[in-house]
Amino acid sequence: MRSMNKILLHKQLIAVLEATHQSAVNAAKRAYDTATADENIAENKYDTLALEASYLAQGQSQRVEECAADITAFKKLNISDAPSKSTVCLGALVVLLDIEDNKKYLFFGPSAGGLKVTFAEKEIVVVTPSSPLGKAMLNREVGDQLSVSIANKVINYEIAMTY
Repeated sequence: MRSMNKILLHKQLIAVLEATHQSAVNAAKRAYDTATADENIAENKYDTLALEASYLAQGQSQRVEECAADITAFKKLNISDAPSKSTVCLGALVVLLDIEDNKKYLFFGPSAGGLKVTFAEKEIVVVTPSSPLGKAMLNREVGDQLSVSIANKVINYEIAMTY
């Protein structure tokens, strides 16, 4: 498994975040166009299409800003500086083992928690320091045991490997 190239993974994560950002930009433009279209001007006080579309446009614009912030955070992450030692920190690729020896591949990222990508034939999930699993993993080392409560269920892991 030493063939896992974290720099290529980092580039793939940024590409996925950029695609998500572009989708958000497109959705925001569609919502704005709907909100400002002449045919959607209210004809009476009960005609709320334009108002609803403006709320949607505002939400979509906020999503665009969040996506841009995710991209910036990932671009600032210097993968070559991430320690190759066994401690979990930002930029680390972590392999967890559950009680049945199932492997879970996680990228410890600054944002975009829950983002999933397939890389080197493995599903890799982004975990942030603010998530329950991220809090449990931060600054832990290979061989450490973790217990995480997710959806009222305690799941135990062992940190098997970090990159």
